[in-house]
Amino acid sequence: MTSSPQGILQKLADTALTLCRAHSAGLSLLEEGDQKRNFHWRAIAGQWASHIDGGTPRDFGPCGTVLDQNVAMVCSHPELDFPYWTSIKPVLEEGLLIPFYIKGEAVGTIWIVAHDTSRRFDAEDLRVLTSLGIFAGAAYQTLLSLNATQRIASIVESSDDAIVSKDINGVIVTWNKSAEQIFGYTAEEVIGKPITILIPPDRHDEEPAILERIRGGERIEHYETVRMRKDGSPIDISLTVSPIKNAEGKIIGASKIARDITERKRSEAQIIVLAREAEHRAKNVLATVQAIVNLSDSETPEGLKHTITGRIRALANVHTLFVESRWTGAELHSLVKEELAAYCRESEGRARVDGPNVVMRPDIAQTVAVALHELATNAAKYGALSVAEGNVQVEWSCASDGCLVLRWTEAGGPPVKPPMRHGFGTRVMDSMIRGQLKGEMRFDWRAEGLVCEIALPT
Repeated sequence: MTSSPQGILQKLADTALTLCRAHSAGLSLLEEGDQKRNFHWRAIAGQWASHIDGGTPRDFGPCGTVLDQNVAMVCSHPELDFPYWTSIKPVLEEGLLIPFYIKGEAVGTIWIVAHDTSRRFDAEDLRVLTSLGIFAGAAYQTLLSLNATQRIASIVESSDDAIVSKDINGVIVTWNKSAEQIFGYTAEEVIGKPITILIPPDRHDEEPAILERIRGGERIEHYETVRMRKDGSPIDISLTVSPIKNAEGKIIGASKIARDITERKRSEAQIIVLAREAEHRAKNVLATVQAIVNLSDSETPEGLKHTITGRIRALANVHTLFVESRWTGAELHSLVKEELAAYCRESEGRARVDGPNVVMRPDIAQTVAVALHELATNAAKYGALSVAEGNVQVEWSCASDGCLVLRWTEAGGPPVKPPMRHGFGTRVMDSMIRGQLKGEMRFDWRAEGLVCEIALPT
């Protein structure tokens, strides 16, 4: 039992075979794996050894009868009553079976078999088998406990969570591999040390409260807190604490399962930041839309609708660029091409675009998009883009003071005269450039075409 516990059942079968001078001997066991629906032959000695790991139904066979009646039984030729026995060779000429128990519950039988009439079992065989049955119950219980312990140990070692046990005074008793990975201490460094080495100084009051609840038999589930790694860095964990009891039911310590939730906490914080950012962006967009609506006008409702739709479409276009850049901003060259695409194609040479690569932050990009839309719309109605010979040049540069300077130049269109009053497009641009971004805007109404220069702080 000490040197090779897994072989104890086979040793019992061998002993029964020898002491009772049987032709075959073995043990039939009920197991949790199939909800105890069948007897499993886990140990067989003698002529039936080839049938190891076979079995019989719990409710249809000699072993089941023995357990139901709770008595020893002699049987002969079971194939006459149970057809599945027909294939089991050599035949069972006579068998002696007795039940064995764990904590008063019958969990199996130990049996001996004679395969011919040369051997008959008597009261002495019953006495020997009864003694072996008592030992079989104890051995099987120990084996089950050992297997359960090994399974638990395997689960503990393979778990991704830190699993730690401590005594009732808070001293560390066991420490698994994941605890080493999460907290940075090896088992040799922490076993025998107080669990408080993992607790930040400002949280030392947590441990006495936990121990008090454990001594009262309470289980603490999913308690989120902060612990400390060997290097002193904090780590967010979800903690479950359960009492550990000895064989007499006395609480002797606690088992702690700690799960690293650093990534989850980081994700939650990021979600909060993103939600706030989304709220800010939504308000910014709505404020821009509101300004567009308030500053737009037309002689007809249909004209007003058309005007507002065009300006909002300009915003939508720039937001597409934001999505592509994961909201870092919009590249100016792409934005200019997008706004001029409705009026001319590059192959026609009606638009020349020149400037360095500049990624504008979202608020600046929105303003530039609306400004370009207004300039392009005006050019298409009255300026260079209203005639086939006209062209537009858009160029930009970054000034030494960090300002972005964008220049819109029209040529080849109808003769230009300064407007008698500011149009609604100009008012929209002025509101967004000067009012929102504190930039500057200048119009030069030259006879050969409009020149507009916009300076925006970045």
